[in-house]
Parts: sequence; C-alpha cells; structure tokens
Amino acid sequence: MARLQVLLMALFISAIALDQSIVNAQFSESMYFTPGANSQCAIVGNGDDLHLVLDNTAGSRAQSKKAFLFGSIEMLIKLVPGNSAGTVTAYYVSSSGSNHDEIDYEFLGNVSGQPYIIHTNIFTQGNGSKEQQFYPWFDPTADFHNYTIHWNPTEVVWYVDSIPIRVFRNYENEGIAYPSKQGMNVYSSLWNADNWATRGGLEKINWTCSPFTARFSKFRPRACEWNGPISISQCASETNPANWWTSPIYKQLGYAKSGQLQWVQDNYMIYNYCTDYKRFNGQMAPECSKPQF
Repeated sequence: MARLQVLLMALFISAIALDQSIVNAQFSESMYFTPGANSQCAIVGNGDDLHLVLDNTAGSRAQSKKAFLFGSIEMLIKLVPGNSAGTVTAYYVSSSGSNHDEIDYEFLGNVSGQPYIIHTNIFTQGNGSKEQQFYPWFDPTADFHNYTIHWNPTEVVWYVDSIPIRVFRNYENEGIAYPSKQGMNVYSSLWNADNWATRGGLEKINWTCSPFTARFSKFRPRACEWNGPISISQCASETNPANWWTSPIYKQLGYAKSGQLQWVQDNYMIYNYCTDYKRFNGQMAPECSKPQF
C-alpha cells in the first residue's frame, strides 16, 4: 500500500511538472515570425511581449514552434488603437492542409469611435462558415485583455477575461465533425483585410495612420503537445493525470459560467450563423439544433 501511495504521488508530481513546464512560454523561445513578416515587428522585453506591425509594405504573422491537441491556449492582447478600419488582428490555432481544423479569434478594426468586432469561427475538416460575432464590453485598445481558446474532447470554449462567450460542443457521434484528430499550431497575425473587415469592406485602411501595431503578451499554452497520430489517444486520455482538461469539471460549463455565457450572448452577440437563414437558404448546420452548453 505504501509503495502504491509513493507511486501515485510521483505520478501526481510528474503531471504537475509536465503541465507547469509550458505555462509561461516566452515568445522568443516558442514562436517565430513567418516569412514576409513586416520588418518592424519584434519580440521585446524579456521575450514575453510580441509586437505585430502592418503598414503599406507588409503585415506580419508569428507561429508557434509546437503544435497542440486539447488544453488551453491563452494570450493577452492589446489591439490597434485609433482608426484601425480595414485591419484584422488575428489569434487562432490551426492545423495544415485542405482538410484542416481551426479555432479563431479575429478582431475587426474600426473607424475611430466605433467598436471593434470580436469575430469567432471554427473549421472542421476544412469547412468553416460557423461565425459568431460580438461587441466587446470594454475598450480592447486601452489595455491588455485575456483571450483564451480552451478545447478538449467534449467542447471548445472561447473565453474573454475568463468569461465564456461561445461554446462548440462535440457531436461526432451524430456525424458532426469536431477538431479532435489534428495537432494545431498557434498563430498571431495583423493584416490588411479592407475588402471585407469593416462594414463589409466599405471602410478602407487609412494608410496615413500607419504603421498599425497590435501587442501580445504572456503566451500560455497549457496544452497537450502534438507528437503525431499517437497523440489522438494520448491527449484525450481520461486516465492520464497530466490531462487536466479531461477532468469532469471541464466537460461542461457550470452554472455560473453558463450564466456568464448567456449574458454575453444576450447583450453583445451581433451575428450568429445559426440564425442566418437567408445566407444558408434555410439549410442550417446540424449542430445549430443541438444544445450548445
């Protein structure tokens, strides 16, 4: 019995060590700028802060060196201030290939004085068109705010400052695709999208306001590292003590978090693909008829 207790304690300690080893990942060690990134973008401070820059020569994008499957990806972001119309600051996880999975935050720029739009989407096996959009209940340019992508074998949850704004549940057993079998890298980008981003493309980028800078801080990937197909079962295992995201508490939002989610959706949601009957000719996605939380 004593030997069993020692073994269990060792497993518990090793699980904590595994989880904590990737809690505070410096940008300088865990991400890199992809080719063609703006020459002004930089990793600053002690490697904990990332500046992405857009001007009329180029935008910029950074990518994590590692891919993950299940867990929690956190980023503090301070968006482009002033007249940011036509710009998009993006933060997302994505696999590669035509049948990729992807979970998105995109922040659509504005004309000065107008609110940003928090644009969320999810792709499964290369298919997207699952957008939900929200107005923030704060000024996202005045300070850093925490944007978290949390996903496990049961559900994907988008959090803003620990408040859930959206849930996408796993209904694979009913033939609805879910991002559960592809490792995804983390991306941050700032780019020119003035053909659609602000008022459907009516508001173009005012280049006299450039360079535009978005700031990122304290990248925290508390997630299962992708090591190929073997990770599909390893990262979903409920018996591995390191997989904290598979514990019962994370299978569904609790009462308080469900209340927060309802508050956001009642007061700040401005678009939901599940109610856009005209766009989809009345043929709504099958998950739209399922409980979402």
